[in-house]
Amino acid sequence: MAQRTTKRDYYEVLGVSRSASDDDIKKAYRRLALQYHPDRNKDPEATERFKECTEAYQVLSDSEKRSMYDRYGHSAFERAGAGTVDFSNFVGLSIEDLFESFFGTPGQRGARQRVQRGQDLRYDMHLTLEEAVFGASKEITLTKNATCKKCEGSGMEPGTQPTKCPRCDGSGEIRRVQQSIFGQFVNVTLCDRCNGEGQVIADPCTECQGRGVVRARTTVEVDVPAGADEGIQLRLTGQGEPAPRGGVPGHLYVVLHVQPHRFFKRQGNDLLLEMPINITQAALGDEFSVPTLDGKEVSVKVPAGTQSGRIIRIRAEGVPFLREHGRGDLQVHLRVRTPTDLSDEQKKLLRQLGASFGSTQNTPTENKSFFDKVKDVFSAG
Repeated sequence: MAQRTTKRDYYEVLGVSRSASDDDIKKAYRRLALQYHPDRNKDPEATERFKECTEAYQVLSDSEKRSMYDRYGHSAFERAGAGTVDFSNFVGLSIEDLFESFFGTPGQRGARQRVQRGQDLRYDMHLTLEEAVFGASKEITLTKNATCKKCEGSGMEPGTQPTKCPRCDGSGEIRRVQQSIFGQFVNVTLCDRCNGEGQVIADPCTECQGRGVVRARTTVEVDVPAGADEGIQLRLTGQGEPAPRGGVPGHLYVVLHVQPHRFFKRQGNDLLLEMPINITQAALGDEFSVPTLDGKEVSVKVPAGTQSGRIIRIRAEGVPFLREHGRGDLQVHLRVRTPTDLSDEQKKLLRQLGASFGSTQNTPTENKSFFDKVKDVFSAG
């Protein structure tokens, strides 16, 4: 017959003295369970350590079992196959469910005071480029649940009181004792009748039918920050759906969509403006005013000999940095426009201008890449 593996002393497993209090044992187990639970520790040996400390806690946290262990040691639980814990149930539990099963709800024995939270809502807001760039205060109207005024969100007819849940006897949880070869295991689940509150409504409110909320149209003011961009989400805390029984309301997420502008385009924190000029302005240079997004006019000086595509940058006339100081620039993209509808006099003048340049042969400008130049060198060799 194979020799039985010697178990370690339960006090040694939890790292406490034999005179440790119940609170000391509970703290020790919490620390070890957090350290060795399979959800947090992937070491192959962690599962065995977790089982070991769980078995020790199951014995030492029970005054009757602890007394038996102090008198007879491990042999107290080997008689007739009696044990302490069914590990197949515990290894699969999350760390939160494990602590809930062992320790229950901290600070009280009765019904759980579960703080419920209302659902979040989404609203898509469309803005002009000016509103997104410089910020705006806008009002939106949406239909959502609102706290019932008659029962003030309690769900009960005014003047009535809730009654104790008959299914869980007011505890808010259902406990089922399971017997295994290792002993008893208590499985704790939320009461499906009262949803863990321990109370049920005997006389529901006639206005909201016990829901505590009614559908209503609500107006909400939204402050769009300067520098907002496409797709940004603004969170309005507590403006979502209210929670039942006076819980925490959800949030309202406002998603911003920026409409295209007729003249300006946004590129990061810069604004782009395409400005056409004629060939005379490009050749001789010029100075004129261009509009900005906020309605001002700024002067732009076009140097003589400007080519199409040249960019003139006007500092600090772009988009404000979101929740920061400073602004981007206004980029004026110059486009030389070739005239297409010339009068006879204009054609005559252009021919005279062309003749004044002399008879020059049109040759392409050098625009070879680095690899083309290397290829030419080897071909010449």
